[in-house]
Amino acid sequence: MGRQPEEDHITSGFGLIVRFNLRDAEAAEAFDSLVEETLQGIRAHEPGTLSYVVHTVADEPNSRLFYELYADRAAFDQHEQQAHTRHFLAEREKYVTDFEVTFVQSQGAAGVWK
Repeated sequence: MGRQPEEDHITSGFGLIVRFNLRDAEAAEAFDSLVEETLQGIRAHEPGTLSYVVHTVADEPNSRLFYELYADRAAFDQHEQQAHTRHFLAEREKYVTDFEVTFVQSQGAAGVWK
């Protein structure tokens, strides 16, 4: 039993992980609201965004981890040009003390994300 065609994007996409450290609890709450607005835009306008998952970090209430997977580099570039993304990038500075972006390449996967 081979891999299903719909699973190919999981191992061939363009991905990144972003860690945001937020100023304080109040900033974290406002940041989370900004993220929810952004997620609505992603859901509505970005078919090339395969997965955009926002995580809290255990024992670090003022940190967030984003896992982003795009169909390809062009889909990521399109994401970066969207109005909701540009709004997020401009507004996040109010809440973030620092962030780190790590670009990743898949070496394999299990499961199917929908």
